[in-house]
Order: sequence, then C-alpha cells, then structure tokens
Amino acid sequence: MLTLYYSPGACSQAPHILMHEIGTNHDAVKVNLRSKTLDDGSPYLEVNPKGSVPALRLDNGEVLTENAVILQYLGDRAGSDVLPPVGDFRRYRVLEMVNYITTELHKSFAPLFNASAGDETKHLFRQQIAHKLDYVDRRLGAGPFLFGDTLTIGDPYLFVISSWADKMIGLDNWPE
Repeated sequence: MLTLYYSPGACSQAPHILMHEIGTNHDAVKVNLRSKTLDDGSPYLEVNPKGSVPALRLDNGEVLTENAVILQYLGDRAGSDVLPPVGDFRRYRVLEMVNYITTELHKSFAPLFNASAGDETKHLFRQQIAHKLDYVDRRLGAGPFLFGDTLTIGDPYLFVISSWADKMIGLDNWPE
C-alpha cells in the first residue's frame, strides 16, 4: 500500500486530495516539519533526507519526493483523465500548469512563511504572487477545474496554493 507523508496545510495536501479523488488506497503519516519527526517520534529524515513534504513510499519501498513528481506518478496510475496519456497534447498542458504552480507560485510563498523576511520583501513577493495569480485567472476557463469539466493533477495543487493566497494576500481580486 502507498504511504503519503504529509503536514496539514502544506503542499502535501495536494496529493492527499488527489488520492481521495481518484480512489487510491493509501496510508497517511503526519510529519512534524519543525522537529522532522513522525507522530510515533521516529525521524522523518530517514524517509526523506530533504526534510520536506510530501513523500510517497511505494509498495516496493522506494520513496518519491517533490509534489509535481508525486502528482504525476499518481496521475499516471489513476486510470482516468486526471493526467492524459503520453502523446496526448493535453498531457503537456496539464504538466505545464503543474510546473507553473510549482516553480512560479509555490516557491514565491517561501518569504511569506519565513519569519525573518522583512516587510519590504514580503510586500514584493505578495505583488509577484498577485501577478502570477492574474495569469492563472486568465487561464481558467468556464471551469469548474483548470481545464474545464475534468479534474486534473493541477487542481488539488492550485487549491492548496489558493488557500495560502487567501490567508496571506486575500483573494478579493479573484472572486471566482
């Protein structure tokens, strides 16, 4: 059985949501990111030496890390259109959006989570995030998902990022 290592409210919520949506049987193990320990007190760094979530332990014992990779792995095994098949151009559009969320949006939040980042830095990053959310807003179609009526691997990830944006900059400029 797959085991997802997660922390509440972190980006690991995205594969957790996806696993529920596609019906993937799995265990979920909570990680304390401050102490780098699991609920049972064991060291998380033995699971993922990077110390970040998510991590996904596969049936064969291998561990995958990095949100975009885990989402793609799950999408490839979903047996649905959450990640279109290789060769279908829609697949590359979905992966393009997941990579945008990962590299442009997700990473832009780092200073906002950093207590030592100054107000000026945080203001600059809030402006950058808003600009990037404008792009996503223009990209959204009739919905309810990123690519219309079909849930893709990008939707749970954008949901997590949107919840961060709501708490840290507000979503008044993007009402829908």
